[in-house]
Amino acid sequence: MNKVILIGNLASDPELRRTQSDIPVCTFRIAVQRRFANQQGVREADFIPIVVWRQTAELCARFLTKGRKCAVVGQLQTRSYDAQDGTKRYVTEVVADEVEFLGGPQNSSNSYNPGDVPPPPEPSSSYTSNTGFTQVDDDELPF
Repeated sequence: MNKVILIGNLASDPELRRTQSDIPVCTFRIAVQRRFANQQGVREADFIPIVVWRQTAELCARFLTKGRKCAVVGQLQTRSYDAQDGTKRYVTEVVADEVEFLGGPQNSSNSYNPGDVPPPPEPSSSYTSNTGFTQVDDDELPF
């Protein structure tokens, strides 16, 4: 099984390119903090390269910016190539199947613009409090 799930912040703005057959591909790196602090008490981060294809690539290039938090689900891939100096180079990256944008937009206005990702739905009127729970009478429970 080859499955990677990461949550981190973009280390730089995404780069959108197109292949010779006009397929969009977007690349970016996310900084993922390690679970434990080092001996100086600092939590280090790993910078993971991400590759996204097709429509998801276009959405990432449009809505993600440096510093924005995102979740990535994909597979780890290693490839090699010959550098100009004749040495063999290896690249390890995550090829993303899913990218979820976390947090709000990183701009100063929180207004919704047509063409943007739609805002979350308003809470249903059946909620009676701000806790997100619906009031249910004990007699209505099936157990």
